[in-house]
Amino acid sequence: MSDADPKKRIAFLSREIKAADALYYQDDNPALSDAEYDALRQELVALEAEYPHLISKNSPTQSVGAKPSGKFGKITHSVAMLSLDNAFTDEDVADFVARVKRFLSMDKAAPMAFTAEPKIDGLSATLRYEQGKLVRGATRGDGKVGEDVTANLRTVRNIPKTLSGQAWPDVLEVRGEVYIDHADFDTMNEAQVAAGKDAYKNPRNAAAGSLRQIDSNVTASRPLKFFAYTWGEVSAPFAQTQMEAVDLFSKWGFHTNPQMKLHENAAEMIAHYHDIEEKRAGLGYDIDGVVYKVNKLALQDRLGFVSRAPRWAIAHKFPAEKAITKLEAIDVQVGRTGALTPVARLTPITVGGVVVSNATLHNEDEIERLGVKPGDTVEIQRAGDVIPQVLRVVEDGGGVITLLPQSCPICDAPAVRDVDEKTGRVDVVRRCTNGLSCPAQAIEGLRHFVSRRAFDIDGMGAKQIEAFYEKGLVKEPADIFTLEARNEQIQLNKWEGWGETSASNLFAAINDKREISFARALYALGIRHVGQGNSDLIAKHYLSWAKMQTALQNAKAHIGEDWADLISVDGMGEAAAGSLVDFFNAEQNAKVIENLLQHITVIDAEAPSSDSPVSGKIVVFTGKLEKFSRDEAKAKAQSLGAKVSGSVSAKTDILVAGPGAGSKLKKATELGVKTLTEDEWLAFIS
Repeated sequence: MSDADPKKRIAFLSREIKAADALYYQDDNPALSDAEYDALRQELVALEAEYPHLISKNSPTQSVGAKPSGKFGKITHSVAMLSLDNAFTDEDVADFVARVKRFLSMDKAAPMAFTAEPKIDGLSATLRYEQGKLVRGATRGDGKVGEDVTANLRTVRNIPKTLSGQAWPDVLEVRGEVYIDHADFDTMNEAQVAAGKDAYKNPRNAAAGSLRQIDSNVTASRPLKFFAYTWGEVSAPFAQTQMEAVDLFSKWGFHTNPQMKLHENAAEMIAHYHDIEEKRAGLGYDIDGVVYKVNKLALQDRLGFVSRAPRWAIAHKFPAEKAITKLEAIDVQVGRTGALTPVARLTPITVGGVVVSNATLHNEDEIERLGVKPGDTVEIQRAGDVIPQVLRVVEDGGGVITLLPQSCPICDAPAVRDVDEKTGRVDVVRRCTNGLSCPAQAIEGLRHFVSRRAFDIDGMGAKQIEAFYEKGLVKEPADIFTLEARNEQIQLNKWEGWGETSASNLFAAINDKREISFARALYALGIRHVGQGNSDLIAKHYLSWAKMQTALQNAKAHIGEDWADLISVDGMGEAAAGSLVDFFNAEQNAKVIENLLQHITVIDAEAPSSDSPVSGKIVVFTGKLEKFSRDEAKAKAQSLGAKVSGSVSAKTDILVAGPGAGSKLKKATELGVKTLTEDEWLAFIS
């Protein structure tokens, strides 16, 4: 285990998971236990939820799985295989139900059906049927591209090669989980040991390794099974509810989970969860929670998706495990945006099958709140089986509270807590003020730049970035794109761990990324408060990089038409807008961007489709909307290619006004903006 500082911890987790995946997926020799691997992957979810601006494309939570290994052909999923958001408490489930109803503008007390089913701990796969025949099968991969394991999936005994029953769509992609049950796993291990081989570590890894055998005869010899629970591309609708769809899967020859139930409210869902929790040990296969889904498919369509997860589903994970240990020291880590984060170094202890030696303390306010000190005996928890954190002091060790230093431990520059000029509120995070001149921030920034959701340069991982930086070869992003030109002096192929092939592959990977999308290029810069979501919003708003740069320069003083235009973008807060403007107008950053643009081409964002009557138009909603919630109205408009703004200006194309509309309606009338009622809006977009 390594750094628990949010930024460094995320980078560490990405490296560890990639290494574990390589051993498991490429060598069929997993190095981690099921619990250890799960803890690493799931910890990222908690960190990224708490620090969304740190989300890296290298994160398994964003890629939704492992990148295809290259041993199999690649299949691009026609419908992305997404992940799920998590709930860890009964309150989280109640909040989820309330959030769904609020989005749909439903009464809080109104009944609403949800399905609940065990969350199988196996390997996700998708099966494509055409005219009832299995024609292709793939792993989840990174959610967009998976591996073609058709021959291997054909050997799974309970996967139908030809659909039974009738009325299935001509094209049907059935998705589910490949797993090995406990009894078969025990039998497999007995055979392994009898043959003088190492026992498999856990059912999930055994299932994944079995499905990804180059020789399908090996896969056929493994006791793999498949539970079907959802679908991807279909040529025609085949059901009106989630429950009906899964019932049809059963009629068409698939195994579905008998524990799946239908419930009308959060209380019933939670009761079902606790029932499954009690039955967990006797189910005969591994699960790590319960998944809830809105039952009506029409409501699922209305709810849609946010980021990489649906709004209409959530995974209720099993509870955290706790332990008592000694806090030996508190270290301070420095991340990409300069945040100083305290890390508790613990006497190693096993929590739920995972050895924990570090835990996050978040910030100095948390240290003071807990009153935690080196030498104390503390209670720790892997919250939701995810992130180690200190809960409380069990026994005072007589030490002294350690507050964060007022200077950066890496570069000795002042470290301060920002103060909001409007509210006077002091930020909980202390930050190094030295920017990219701080080595810690520079290295983390470069790691972020090459990460999967940014430039995604194969072979340029955290270790390589650190080595290039320490040797003075890569100090800023542009330096990455000049490595090959400087290789006569660098001679990378002669470095330890490198050769002609690996060096050549790296240069090819770098050259492959000399053209990049607007949103990725912006996200790669690692601007505080500007994560993937805001990068997408900004790209869709400005469309061209040059137009954005001009507008941000004009908004330098945080006033004027271009500033008002930026903060009017729905979903862009003033903090993100200010951070973006300040970043592009800082002389040092402007030079970094100028140097980078000499080596890359930023591809303009695509203009919205012209098929919709509101495509490319700026729409504002005001007043009390009665037929849909404000969130649903915005989501629908955006899905049709409109730009939703929070304020009316001369650039506004349409104002949708509900009862009680006030100043925005008055301003729109003065400016001659087209104004519609809710009914007129619905008729217009239909």
